[in-house]
Amino acid sequence: MTANAADLQEVPIQMMSRTMIRSALSALAKTSSVCAIVGLLNMPVHAQNAFSPAVIVNDSAVTYFEIEQRARLLVIMSAPGDPLELAREQLIEDRLKLQAARQAGIAPSEEGIVSGLESFAKRVNMKPEDMLKALAAEGISEEALRDFLSSQIAWGGVVQTRFGANAQVSEEEIDRAIAQSSGQGGVRVLLSEIIIPVTPQTKAQVDSLAAQISELSSFSEFESAARIYSASGTKENGGHVDWMNVTNLPAPLRPVISGLRKGEVTPPLQLPNAIALFQLRGIAETGRSTPRYSAIDYAKFYIPGGRSEEALEEATRVRSEVDKCDDLYGVGHGLPAERLFRETQKPNEIPRDVAIELAKLDDNEISTNLTSADGHNLIVLMLCGRTAEINDAELSREDVAQSLRNLRLESYANSYLSQLRAQARIIEK
Repeated sequence: MTANAADLQEVPIQMMSRTMIRSALSALAKTSSVCAIVGLLNMPVHAQNAFSPAVIVNDSAVTYFEIEQRARLLVIMSAPGDPLELAREQLIEDRLKLQAARQAGIAPSEEGIVSGLESFAKRVNMKPEDMLKALAAEGISEEALRDFLSSQIAWGGVVQTRFGANAQVSEEEIDRAIAQSSGQGGVRVLLSEIIIPVTPQTKAQVDSLAAQISELSSFSEFESAARIYSASGTKENGGHVDWMNVTNLPAPLRPVISGLRKGEVTPPLQLPNAIALFQLRGIAETGRSTPRYSAIDYAKFYIPGGRSEEALEEATRVRSEVDKCDDLYGVGHGLPAERLFRETQKPNEIPRDVAIELAKLDDNEISTNLTSADGHNLIVLMLCGRTAEINDAELSREDVAQSLRNLRLESYANSYLSQLRAQARIIEK
């Protein structure tokens, strides 16, 4: 059985041309953590030991050369985190995915890989050959990109074959999701949350833990897990979040929440450097329609020190001094410009962790649950306002159903990958 590009999950990538790639890297180089990687991209590959094993995954080797190539690709794709560490973790998982595919008799077809290359090129408005030349100029081989696509395509085939029949959704679930996502009926939900930080070193353990939490149905067990594992500010009260309108939630999350029954938990949801899980505690009709939003105006004020006592005290001081977003300009006066960020964005443009936090807020309310720069900066997040949509377009039943199916498949896939990793023999060199 062969898998094709239809099994390739959407992967963000930011590549336009060699000049624009270099511009992107120059901008990234303003942060010290990326400077070393920019230097890496400008260095030749060391031939000595380049093809010796860095990791053995069961009986398959991952070489130092492969890790360096994947790290270069991840920098171009603006992947968060340390590219070298992330490359090593991804390649370990790639070996596990390809081994599972071989056991299932699934192989990525050449047609599927070529289609994947064309899809990547189309998303950056380039011809495949021009994209490959731009990558080659940055020291990234065509084989590195083909390997990246091959594992994605093969794994997509494994997931569809193994779990596709279990990811079907009912017409009732689709009706409910459409009604709640569009604001019809004015639905509010009462949720509990668990936000677990992730690093390349802890990804396997966190994936396994999140898969276990997603199977919980007890309110008390979820509350206990929140107090132990969650990094959110709600952990002390068992992850409880106040009532909120479903339409405040990020669009991809609405069908997931809509498909829950009381006590059920969402599949693990990927955030930048974290995994989120939500449990439905209650649902209610408000008796009136609630709007969907075309734009969100919000501000972020960064405080060095992460969740240290000093940074939290500073956040409390900021909270006491501001009544509306415009007051933050006074707080930020005389400080470096990068300490204060304010922008109006479409809901689907807002990073998912920020969007989830904004969903809990009313106008001019503040949250201090988020951090940035690997936890080194505390974020004072303030909702400035929401702009309601006019003449909402009718939701597609198939789009809603596909969103529900994809998230269920993602949960199954993460659990299966964690299982494969726990059973594997992995030797780090």
